Amino acid sequence: MTVTGIVLAGGKGSRMGGVDKGLQPLRGKPMVEWVLARLTPQVSEIIINANQNVPVYARYEHRVVSDQIGGFAGPLAGLHAGLNAAKYPLVVTVPCDSPFLPGDLVLRLKNKLQDHDLAVAKTGDQAHPVFALMKRDVRESLEAFLATGGRKIDAWYAALKVVEVSFDDEADAFRNINTLDELKGA
Repeated sequence: MTVTGIVLAGGKGSRMGGVDKGLQPLRGKPMVEWVLARLTPQVSEIIINANQNVPVYARYEHRVVSDQIGGFAGPLAGLHAGLNAAKYPLVVTVPCDSPFLPGDLVLRLKNKLQDHDLAVAKTGDQAHPVFALMKRDVRESLEAFLATGGRKIDAWYAALKVVEVSFDDEADAFRNINTLDELKGA
């Protein structure tokens, strides 16, 4: 499958006390390793977006790219960096703090993408905007949005043709771990 996977690990980890969430241990290994294990079989290449601990992420033998927009500008800055580095016409994004992502995420999103710009996972009434498959050519739209100071994913999505894909049968797969208490509970 000619899809580039982007693991978003570029945040500050503020809700976890300022630590790099992707490198926090869960059941004996860093969360990013759980994410990589689930995503790798679904894509043709992986790019890790990281703004700190780059040498540590590079040990996973995937390309590591940092935000080109300064100041930890959020997941859209990581997506922007990943889109600029992606080789393939389709790109999927996942966060580094969701170690239980579905093993069929890319397939299910791809089946619904069709003539849309972007397919986003949804459980119940809740869309999960960082779990999305998109056409690489949305990059121009994203660059224009970021150039105006835009940072909210939902606001950027509003300008695109988006389809939401139900994952109600795998709702727990989208649980992300934002705090140390959530990490202990997982």
